Amino acid sequence: MTDTYDTDAVQNSWTEFMQQMNEQFADAFEENIEAQAEFVEAWTETVDAASDDERMSEGIEGYTNAYQVWMDAAEEMVERTGDAAAGEDVTVEEFRDIWLNNANQAFKEVMSTSAFAAMTGETVGDALEVQQVADESAEATLRQLRMPTQGDVEEIGERLVDLERRQHAVEQKIDLVLEHVQDGE
Repeated sequence: MTDTYDTDAVQNSWTEFMQQMNEQFADAFEENIEAQAEFVEAWTETVDAASDDERMSEGIEGYTNAYQVWMDAAEEMVERTGDAAAGEDVTVEEFRDIWLNNANQAFKEVMSTSAFAAMTGETVGDALEVQQVADESAEATLRQLRMPTQGDVEEIGERLVDLERRQHAVEQKIDLVLEHVQDGE
């Protein structure tokens, strides 16, 4: 009876382990698909933004390298799943790390291209333009409401600093005059 109980316990433990691994693998696979979709979308935008052939070919090469990284990760996952099925102690965290490390490497492959740099530069430029327009609009609105703007506050601050500097200079001159008067007494 104990042999049956031990065998059942081992089978239950193995079943629970495989269920947990399958759930983790399914979650990781789903996240991988989502990451790949976002990656392809970003890459497509990058390629669309690339204006010259050299930049486009570099972008395609970066995408190809990134795709190869994803394929290598999938192959490694299959190998480690086989190892786990053969009885090797493979943790769920190891599966997660495979995807995370390879995702980082794949993004590096694309992010290091001039096409990606150009797209990022354009995006940052666009964001700065939008921010400038918003700041100008806010200042105009505050002026219409007869409220101080950031520029007004900065100007007042500069004037106060200048007044303090001048006051300090006057105080030093007064101190010198007082010293001479006291020395003459």
